[in-house]
Amino acid sequence: MYKLLVGLGNPGKSYQNTRHNLGSFLVEKYTQRHHAELLKKPGFKANIGQIRAGESKIILATPATFMNLSGQPISKIINFYKITPQNIYVAHDDLDIEVGESKIQFDRGPAGHNGIKSIIEQLSNHQFWRIRIGINHPTDNIDVEDYVLMPPTTDEKSKINQTIDKILDSLDKILGL
Repeated sequence: MYKLLVGLGNPGKSYQNTRHNLGSFLVEKYTQRHHAELLKKPGFKANIGQIRAGESKIILATPATFMNLSGQPISKIINFYKITPQNIYVAHDDLDIEVGESKIQFDRGPAGHNGIKSIIEQLSNHQFWRIRIGINHPTDNIDVEDYVLMPPTTDEKSKINQTIDKILDSLDKILGL
């Protein structure tokens, strides 16, 4: 049986340390923690790794597409490995959650997140797990599009790193490792 842990973000170094790439960051850290490697897989339009968990395999992925096209590579991965919705975990930034907080929820709508919207459109349903990492709404009249593509402040980064570490500590149990 396969499970999928996918982290959303945008490709390229200019986006690497932005709020919008927290999902990719989480998957990269989880991959390192398990001494695995994410390899470029152009056929999937994603970077993919794998971890064995008893009789299960955890597929680790970060799409190599921009956020609003995330559903395309995820759909390819799911179809190739025949992964069922209850075994799909998508990590992403979330404006509706405070910095330093997170939620893991199943069967939710996109709530304005374009990456999640793309996945739902490609899968024709929203029955998958979401690992929501809080970034809060922007202040000071900053447009949301600009805000998510900015690096977090030093204080936010510290809180986000602590949150991601907590998520990572619980992921083994959630994924059945």
